[in-house]
Amino acid sequence: MTTYQPPLELSLHTSNPSKISASVIWMHGLGADGYDFEPIVQRILENPAFSHIRFILPHAPDMAVTRNNGYIMPAWYDIYGQIPVLQEDEAGIKASENYINTLINNEINKGINPERILLAGFSQGGAIALHTALRYPQKLAGVMALSTYVPLHALLSKEANVANVNTPIFMAHGIFDDIIPLSMAEKSRNLLQTCQYSVSWHQYNMAHSLCEQEIIDIESFLTQVLS
Repeated sequence: MTTYQPPLELSLHTSNPSKISASVIWMHGLGADGYDFEPIVQRILENPAFSHIRFILPHAPDMAVTRNNGYIMPAWYDIYGQIPVLQEDEAGIKASENYINTLINNEINKGINPERILLAGFSQGGAIALHTALRYPQKLAGVMALSTYVPLHALLSKEANVANVNTPIFMAHGIFDDIIPLSMAEKSRNLLQTCQYSVSWHQYNMAHSLCEQEIIDIESFLTQVLS
């Protein structure tokens, strides 16, 4: 039985949740935790335009990661071998999808319309954001896929739910990324566009990280889909 720590929740209205009308569920990358993106979210929340958004930063469970010699670390799914990816942890990916679905449903139960819920993630967390959002049975606000790729390429057309075929996708990648190469992200972008998804593509002079211009572009996207 996988155990999940309660996610970190950040908003300007923790004492008055009735002022919250939108939610962002933001997944961290391999080996990190929900606190990884806390500084960026705190910065975003300095803008009064986002005072109506609750940010949920979940923590991946600890598991042995094959590529890292079985070392136990926070991970949304196992990773085998090197890039290009020839084998994927379908069971692990779907377990994380199920967990994120429970977080989406929690927000709906708090009164948030699913069309006001956005999934975001960096690296492995971004893969889960894309995987989950495109299969979710109700329309979501959008997806922010940062330095990441679409997992389980071959299953997308079969498993995707028509509810999110028009959901806007923000994809951002560093041209010097040596963890997930730019070419891998471009292949995922091309797949999404072939499947008629609306992808806003951004690339930056950075490695496997975030940069100042990217944060500005993220705020612009959040304004566009959750204002």
